[in-house]
This record gives sequence, C-alpha cells and structure tokens, in this order.
Amino acid sequence: MTGHSGGESSSTRDFICNAAAGASAGAMAATFVCPLDVIKTRLQVHGLPPGHKGSIIITSLQNIVKKEGLKGMYRGLSPTILALLPNWAVYFTVYERLKGLLHSDDDRDSQLSTGANMIAAAGAGAATAISTNPLWVVKTRLQTQGMRTDVVPYKGVLSALTRITYEEGIRGLYSGILPSLVGVSHVAIQFPAYEKIKHYMAKKENTSIEKLSPTSVAISSSISKVLASIMTYPHEVIRSRLQEQGQARNSVTQYAGVVDCIKKVFLKEGIAGFYRGCATNLLRTTPSAVITFTSYEMIHRFLQQIILPEEKYSQTQPGPENKGTGDGLNGEVSQKSQVQSSYDDSTQLVPLGKKEQLPVRG
Repeated sequence: MTGHSGGESSSTRDFICNAAAGASAGAMAATFVCPLDVIKTRLQVHGLPPGHKGSIIITSLQNIVKKEGLKGMYRGLSPTILALLPNWAVYFTVYERLKGLLHSDDDRDSQLSTGANMIAAAGAGAATAISTNPLWVVKTRLQTQGMRTDVVPYKGVLSALTRITYEEGIRGLYSGILPSLVGVSHVAIQFPAYEKIKHYMAKKENTSIEKLSPTSVAISSSISKVLASIMTYPHEVIRSRLQEQGQARNSVTQYAGVVDCIKKVFLKEGIAGFYRGCATNLLRTTPSAVITFTSYEMIHRFLQQIILPEEKYSQTQPGPENKGTGDGLNGEVSQKSQVQSSYDDSTQLVPLGKKEQLPVRG
C-alpha cells in the first residue's frame, strides 16, 4: 500500500515485495484467529449451537473441543494459508497497478481520490475472488464437516478439491462466487477508508505515510475493517451457506441460488439471520486486520530495504560521472526515490551554470 513506481524492474520488485509481505502477514493472522474463524463459519451455516448458555463463543469452543478435540479448532487452516499466497499476491499487485493507472500525471504527488481508490480496491477484489474461490470453498467445507454425520468427510485439501471437481464439477468449485463478487464492496469500503485514515494519521504525526508508526497503522486498519465488516456482513452468510450445501446432499435445506438463499434465510430467521456470527466475526477480523496490515507494512518496508538497494546496486556502476549528482543519492533518500532509477550508466550531466543540468547520453 505504499506508492507504486513505474518501470518493468520496479514492477517485478513491487510484485515480490507485495506477494511475500502479504502472504506472510496473512498467514500469521490466519493462524492466530483460526478458532474464531471456525466458530464464525459454523454460526453462519448452522446457526446457534444447541443448548448454549452465556457466551456463544465459549459454548462453541467447548463443543468443538469435546467433539473434535483441539484439531477441530484449526479446521480449514491449511486451505486458508494455501489460498493466502495467490490471494494477497493477486490483490496487492492488481491494487497497486490500478492505483498507478488511476493516478493522473498532473497529480502524481497528491492523494488518490476516494472514488479512484474504490475502483482500484473493487477491481483487485474481483480478480482475487475469481482466482481463489475454489480454495475458500474447501476451507468452508472443512470447517463445517465436523458438524455433519450424513456426509463422507474430506481427508484434506487435495482430497476436497479432487472430490468437488469429480462430484460437482466447476460449478461446485465456484459455488458462492456471486456473493463473493458482491463482497467486493467490502474491500471497496475498507481500503479507501484505510488510505484516508492513514493519510489523516500521517498529517497528525507530521510524517509521511511510508514512515507511519505501527500503532497508527494498527488503528487505521482496525477502524476501516470494523466499518467495512458491519456494512457488508450479510453477503458472507449467503456465501458460506451456498459454499457448504454442496457437501450435504441429503440436507433438508437446499438453496437454488443467491435469491432463493436470501428469501429462505429471511423467512426462517429474519434480519438477524443475515448477521449470524457477526459479533464473532468482528472479534476475529479486527485483530486479524491489525496483524495483517501492520505486519504487511512492516515486512514490506523491510523487504524494500533489502531487495531494492541490491537491485539498484546491480544496475548502477560507480564512476566519475556519479560524482556530479551530489551526495543526495548516497545519503538519506526517501522510499520512493529508492524505487525509481534516474539515469542509466551511460548518462552524463552537462552543467549549464545556475540552470538545470541536462542529461546527455553517450
């Protein structure tokens, strides 16, 4: 979510930094909040646990541990982590590329408008949803199969992918894709809000966004995530139910599609049905967003410090012509100037008195 730089080598370096930082941060967050993710998914699909008293979360955890052991608390973690690499690699790469395309040449240094940020976030979200939907279907089914005795359980990720493809075809792998695409509205709200809050925090701290403190990044990510989650949560309930039903062939409740699912949930459970598991989801997504975004920003900065200077060093050989550029290139430089390269090795500067120096290529 730092500034995007032009150039092929810059794009490659940005892709590496975005993919590695995003996958690492996402994996840490997913592992930390997996038990809450399992509870949230089961509440979305099956509703309240039987005979619960007091806290729904504590009751759900107790039921899972009694019936499935500690392993049950981490069902679906493998496909979640497996999906994170393409998920974040696709998302952050497309997001930064679209942000770069939407930036006008005249407003290179200004903040991207909210509308443009929403377009970039929505485009990246759609690309991510389409490319990773099969893995999220597997995750949902692995997390809920422990509650069903009428299905043959999947042995693992590969087993689930193979059986879904054989038994249900492409349609099974992409069940729930429509509400997932509707869910693009989530990131279309979250990321522009995140960028705006970061910009506000940077102005308040009198610093740049690239040098924003981890605490400010954590505050920005948590506020934007809570806002987006509350506004777009119903689509997650619909998506989870559509993704889960393919495994339960003999289930009484069958949904013909998105509209049919919405009607049945509303008639049976009312508005509350669309927010089933929302409190658990907020307890899960808020720390998850804080861990993901803060870790992403810190890891991304670290990777840029390690990867970019090496790339620059390999492209720029020291020579007499570099002396005329001043100490600025070798001293303290901004993150943006590290990414961009000014001249190639054959460029010399011709002094024109007090005027600008013109590059002349030999």
